[in-house]
Amino acid sequence: MTTDQNWPPIVDRDTWNDARAVLLQQEKALTRMKDSISAARRRMPMVEVRSDYALEGPEGTVTLLDLFDGRPQLIVQHFMFGPDWKEGCDGCSMLAEHIGPLSHLHARRTSFVLTSRAPLDRLLTFRDRMGWDLPWYSTVGDQFNLDFGATVDNEERQAVSVFLRKGDRVFHTWSTQGRGEETFMQVFDLLDLTHYGRQEDWENSPAGTPQEPTYSWMRLSDSY
Repeated sequence: MTTDQNWPPIVDRDTWNDARAVLLQQEKALTRMKDSISAARRRMPMVEVRSDYALEGPEGTVTLLDLFDGRPQLIVQHFMFGPDWKEGCDGCSMLAEHIGPLSHLHARRTSFVLTSRAPLDRLLTFRDRMGWDLPWYSTVGDQFNLDFGATVDNEERQAVSVFLRKGDRVFHTWSTQGRGEETFMQVFDLLDLTHYGRQEDWENSPAGTPQEPTYSWMRLSDSY
């Protein structure tokens, strides 16, 4: 726990306003940088991939092309849930719980699905437990996870992949792994607003701030 000596300085409102104005300029620069990176991302080259990857869903076997559900864009969260796991990954679950209603993505011609290597019945049981309503497909027996870096040497990895469809042809346009997924998890941005921050031991925080090993605090939302 922080002590009084490690709290931020106590100042008058004018001094605080001046400090806030300086930080605001840095935050604005960060926003503009994000816009610039997003513009560059939209101009990246793409690579054509198989459209016939076979996945198992509630409606039976479907292909990667089917996951677009008629829309031109598709975002896939490669959810870490190995074939012999009893429940899904804590961090992947946190990401999934930040997605919200898919109608907003659908309004922008974009579909979103979860995929994992665990059998479909286990995925759907876990989804029911967590109270989610996201489309989820099993890639068991297919190369999909391996081809997109979500399974390496039989180990699961967090990843997000983005695809573009032109007729029946499918193209891979973008992927990220590891901390790249933090962008989609608002809890981190909210904690970054606070004096304590994320309270993880990699952060540059004032001495005495409570800190724990990175991600060690994460639990499934029904397990805290």
